[in-house]
Amino acid sequence: MSGPAAAGLSGGEVSSRMRHGLANRVPDTTSRSLWEIVRANVLTLFNAIVGTSFVVLLLLGSWQDALFGLAAVGNAVIGVVQEYRAKQSLDRLTVLEAPLARVLRDGFVQEIPTADVVLDDVLVLRAGDQVAADASILESGGLETDESLLTGESDPVDKDAGTEVLSGSIVVAGRGTARVIRVGADSFSSRIAADAKRFSLVNSEIRNSLNRILGWLSWALLPVALIVANGEMQSRGGWAQAIASGAWTSVLVGVIASVIAMIPLGLVLLTSVAFAVGGARLAGNKVLIQELAAVEGLARVDVLCLDKTGTLTEGRIIFDGVHELAEPAESGWEHALGWFAADPEANATSRCLEAAFEHDGGNPAVASVPFSSARKWSSVTMNGGMGSGTWILGAPEVVLTDRSGDSDAAPATGAALGRAGRLAESGLRTVVLAYAAGITIAPDNPTLPAVVEPVVVLTFREQIRPDARQTLDYFRDEGVELKIISGDDPRTVAAIARSVGLDVGEGCDARNLPANPRLLEEVMANNTVFGRVSPHQKKDMVAALQRRGHTVAMTGDGVNDVLALKEADLGIAMNSAAPATKAVARLVLLDGRFDRLPGVVAEGRRVIANVERVSKLFLSKTAYSIAIALSFGLLNLQFPFLPRQLSFTDGLTIGIPSFFLALMANTRRYRPGFLRRSLSFAVPAGLIVTASLLGLNLYAQLGGAPAAAPETLQSASVLALSVMGLWILAVVSRPLDAKKLAVVLAMCASLLILINLPLVQDFFHLVWPPSDLLRAAGAAALGGGFAIELLAWIHGRKFPR
Repeated sequence: MSGPAAAGLSGGEVSSRMRHGLANRVPDTTSRSLWEIVRANVLTLFNAIVGTSFVVLLLLGSWQDALFGLAAVGNAVIGVVQEYRAKQSLDRLTVLEAPLARVLRDGFVQEIPTADVVLDDVLVLRAGDQVAADASILESGGLETDESLLTGESDPVDKDAGTEVLSGSIVVAGRGTARVIRVGADSFSSRIAADAKRFSLVNSEIRNSLNRILGWLSWALLPVALIVANGEMQSRGGWAQAIASGAWTSVLVGVIASVIAMIPLGLVLLTSVAFAVGGARLAGNKVLIQELAAVEGLARVDVLCLDKTGTLTEGRIIFDGVHELAEPAESGWEHALGWFAADPEANATSRCLEAAFEHDGGNPAVASVPFSSARKWSSVTMNGGMGSGTWILGAPEVVLTDRSGDSDAAPATGAALGRAGRLAESGLRTVVLAYAAGITIAPDNPTLPAVVEPVVVLTFREQIRPDARQTLDYFRDEGVELKIISGDDPRTVAAIARSVGLDVGEGCDARNLPANPRLLEEVMANNTVFGRVSPHQKKDMVAALQRRGHTVAMTGDGVNDVLALKEADLGIAMNSAAPATKAVARLVLLDGRFDRLPGVVAEGRRVIANVERVSKLFLSKTAYSIAIALSFGLLNLQFPFLPRQLSFTDGLTIGIPSFFLALMANTRRYRPGFLRRSLSFAVPAGLIVTASLLGLNLYAQLGGAPAAAPETLQSASVLALSVMGLWILAVVSRPLDAKKLAVVLAMCASLLILINLPLVQDFFHLVWPPSDLLRAAGAAALGGGFAIELLAWIHGRKFPR
């Protein structure tokens, strides 16, 4: 290094760059502030209607009818908390973990905060350092970097003068200096982090369906409220008389009752509770759910994309075996391998031999050359005793290259290269041990002899996770398509895929992937294994699968997986993953056990199936609330319930039992179409309930029950609705087991007990109707119940369990 680079930047040059914003600082922002999250969850048309109704009832002194406000507040709080937790996770995301960087300034080496590195700074790099900013190598003394977390390349990368080194990579060997060429938001690690910090919530079918229902209801509430208001006023002698007599206050209470009854507040709250309980259960099994809705995610997945390193494999290599090429010309090759394994400067591959080949310390080395990924070989020369001579351990294509033109040696080296090539094609890593007699390789002039004699080929393989095969078998049996995506050689990836039971051919080299999105979709559909995949390609591949209608989960542990995990419907990280990777993942396997995923699927199935079950209860109520409001309003009939009376029926027939049903075991496999199936039962059931109540009220008001007071008619309506609600509960609980039957019977018993308690009667304005009205209520309830049974039979035929 000569010229200005020899001294680095001066203090004045650093200050100038700081003033011009050329430092390594990155704005720590996401796409959503806390205020934006609160506004999105609180200041909505839906909440405005609910909140206004709550305030009006308090002003009218009917606080008993305003109990629904608690559920609305709970829904808003849960929404804000979920999104704020996701925002906090993203705010903690970072690719650069090293707090300090070593730079050369004014001729002296200094350690400074990573954020204070400026453009054109000279980084001083040593083994163990994390590169603070993208830089161009000035000097290299055997400099090697580990870029596996950034690019997926599992082997160390040589860095010679003139090559680039990426921010976030780790120096694993050698030393060197490098000039910073990109800082802050322009650096490689910051660009990945910026894309990863894009705010998003996990794609949840349950949440999407509920939001769709709430959106429809938000626009239907006002027209329905006006119809109810007009009907209530007309039933009290018209607008003028109702206003003059003060009856408008009870009209307003009736309107609010009809509006609030339409909103499935409890379903939203119960869904969040079911997610939370599922997350707590998974946490007990060492699975961290970063966002509650992710509990259902894996149960919906039909394509699982797996990163090889850290997911299928443990990220380390193990010794596989010895393949003798011929009768060795020299004995002692086992002794030589023992020396390579015990060498303090041995690389990871050589250290794998330690268990198989023991070095007894005899016959010391005269000279040795340590391994370098630039040379791709190491050597040792021994003099006297077992193993005398020079032994070379390295890549077959380098060690066995013909450097002499000796035709006698060519067949042996050619056969050895062929053997090593065939082994490599099976996915094994190969290293050859060769021998050279009468030659010493000097450490200061590491040059291979012209002629070497190949002795043995050693094979190594990556350590497969013991739980990988059975977990993959589980997903295949469940109809989940598997895709293996890696930054490594596609042949190696394909071989590992075959070793865990996947029937795959040659891997697809991602360097040849088409840029056209349509063509990429076809390639993704027709291939299982992909190698040499870049981080942005992983993201594009996930998006291509999603465009084909797939629900995609992605596993990974490196920063190179961040963008794909962010894009996927469900990102899954191992606990050993980089902090940035865990920050964007929706699900983290805390003990790194891949076989935890089937348990996640089971929990997701339980949540989805049970929420679908209880949604039929809540949406039936929404359906009959809308139908009652419209029919009674258009017929100028009084709304048949007070808000508090609806709270009574809701609690017995929906709220309390649904809480228990949502937490029970349920192993039903996921099927798309949750909302369609729920509405196909709930809407007809709601119409049946409406028809029964309408018949009861018309009977009473048209003379069937003489001079029925409003309180008695409301009480009769409450009884009829409660019986039909319990009938719906019994239907959606099927198939009944002991626990579900106990819930249904407990609610029936509670109805009989509570309706006879004076305190309950006073609070909810309930009285026992006269006998004729009571018989009419019973007939309406039984007629509705039989119709619900017929509906359940038809629905079961259309949507078999």
